Amino acid sequence: MPARISLNDGSSIPQLGLGVWQVDPDITAKVVGWGIEAGYRLIDTAEGYRNEEGVGQAIRQAGVARNELYITSKLRNGAHRRDDALRAFDETMEKLGLEQLDLFLIHWPLPGQDRYVEAWKTLIELRDAGRIRSIGVSNFNQDHLERIIGETGVTPAVNQIELHPRFQQRDKRDYHDRHNIRIESWSPLGSGRLLDEPTLAAIARKHGKTVAQTIIRWHLQEGLIVIPKSVNRDRIAANIDVFDFNLDAGDLKAIEGLDSPDGRTGSNPATASFLF
Repeated sequence: MPARISLNDGSSIPQLGLGVWQVDPDITAKVVGWGIEAGYRLIDTAEGYRNEEGVGQAIRQAGVARNELYITSKLRNGAHRRDDALRAFDETMEKLGLEQLDLFLIHWPLPGQDRYVEAWKTLIELRDAGRIRSIGVSNFNQDHLERIIGETGVTPAVNQIELHPRFQQRDKRDYHDRHNIRIESWSPLGSGRLLDEPTLAAIARKHGKTVAQTIIRWHLQEGLIVIPKSVNRDRIAANIDVFDFNLDAGDLKAIEGLDSPDGRTGSNPATASFLF
């Protein structure tokens, strides 16, 4: 069972969870059900994924106590204004069928729109009303973080960013450590592009594990929260079977060498402007 990571607001989050980005809404309930059956307790969805209802269905059917599950969603990009954010959050809670959300994130800062501070103030309002246990952000760069902290005095508990062996974001880690903001890795397997990487394949063979298991283990040993996604029942189970081995110093050094400034697979938070 995954360990839990302490957050700066006194709560904690499972370190390993199941992501459902790009999971078809028609199969989301089944996929999340497999995940819960395999031992996942953190489920990460978003308004923009359009599959919150499937996550809610899986929660109701799981036969697992609500307090054992940790559910995350994210505010859609088109709802940064306070009234829009409140309506969007109400819709999220209705779809999930929950009274309280464990973690809610601003999905993207959209600096060109310049409303992420207003969105952050709305998340603080919802947290203070008891509707969310923890609040955080996703895809925020240091300047975005400095601004919301400076204008509200509230530091996000989590920043979910693209992070994997080809794009390790080490330049961001010191700032997050200083402010006790936990990093959560999205696209932790590099959108599947790292599964044939020779260095990782060699390390995986050495430990008798898959490349995906090796990468997930790396995230855990780096102190990151990690949310791999799969729609394959066997791979979902394999991705949580990572607690019976450790990467050694040589393995970690070799993986560190894979980092590349050109390793990003998703959008750049400094310029992203898409609405959903």
